Amino acid sequence: MSKKIRIGLVSRTLTLRDEVPTYQKAPYVPRDIVTILGELGALPIVFPDVEGASGKDYVDLADALFLPGGQDVDPTLFGEEPTWKVGGADYKMDRFEIDLIRAFYEAGKPIFGICRGIQVLNIALGGTVYQDLQADCPSAYIGHSQKAYGAYPVHHVNVKKGSLLHAALGDTAYVNSRHHQALKDVAKGLVVTAMAPDGVIEGIESAGSDQVAAVQWHPENMWREHPEMRALFEQFIARVEKSVQK
Repeated sequence: MSKKIRIGLVSRTLTLRDEVPTYQKAPYVPRDIVTILGELGALPIVFPDVEGASGKDYVDLADALFLPGGQDVDPTLFGEEPTWKVGGADYKMDRFEIDLIRAFYEAGKPIFGICRGIQVLNIALGGTVYQDLQADCPSAYIGHSQKAYGAYPVHHVNVKKGSLLHAALGDTAYVNSRHHQALKDVAKGLVVTAMAPDGVIEGIESAGSDQVAAVQWHPENMWREHPEMRALFEQFIARVEKSVQK
């Protein structure tokens, strides 16, 4: 049996209000992500925020890094003071995730991000985000915070020809949308590969390589009913396998 590729999954923190003892904090990752990675033959490994640990302590434990969705990123980490629209930022976790991203990026290992993942990836590499689309980006007229069930697509994105995303999705994709922040200034070394009709950035990847890719929507909620979303995960696994063989 061939050795499984290992995917580092950045954990989020869940407060267990109904467990005994109550109000324990537990690291977790979304089950849909674990399921699809497992189905594709990978071994997901949860990376919790351990006191005193750095990104370099984790980089040898996995072949690639997956950045899931989550809460807002602390704006002070991209040189801004938070407005009242920012909610739930966790400075300590944000610093840990940024350190992880930089360690994997410098090691040349593949990275894939979704929702918050695209934002914190961009910030880690020197970019910025809109703290709130409605307040800071008047041209964003599409509803990016859907009220519908999370797996339902609600708006289209246009995909750049010749990109990694285009290979998986084609010219356009119909996506779900649960975010009030989005990329503003794109980090050096990254290129925009998908946009909503209102100009909001929906996808990025590495310029000149296939190391990094990320999307603003939640394909982990859609892959069961939308083959093109499954293709995004298949493409990620293929990138990791290619990287491991180098």
